[in-house]
Amino acid sequence: MPGTRAECAELGAYESIRTEAALSNLAGRDGAALARAQEIQSHVAVADCLSATTTVWLPVYAAGIAVLVGLGAWSVDRLRGSGD
Repeated sequence: MPGTRAECAELGAYESIRTEAALSNLAGRDGAALARAQEIQSHVAVADCLSATTTVWLPVYAAGIAVLVGLGAWSVDRLRGSGD
């Protein structure tokens, strides 16, 4: 997942700016409420990005583990067979 974390952080920053733009037309907006809304939207965007990336790469990790387990079982079987 090279570079994924950086891209997700950039997406979070974008969502923060987008939230400010979406709420900019509210009359008498509260700065603290706007900051909190930006923080929440940024966090949600980053979490969604990371979970989507993990979901994409999960089968690759599972295949790697399966290969390692298979090689380990094969090695143990060879060691048992050569000891007879």
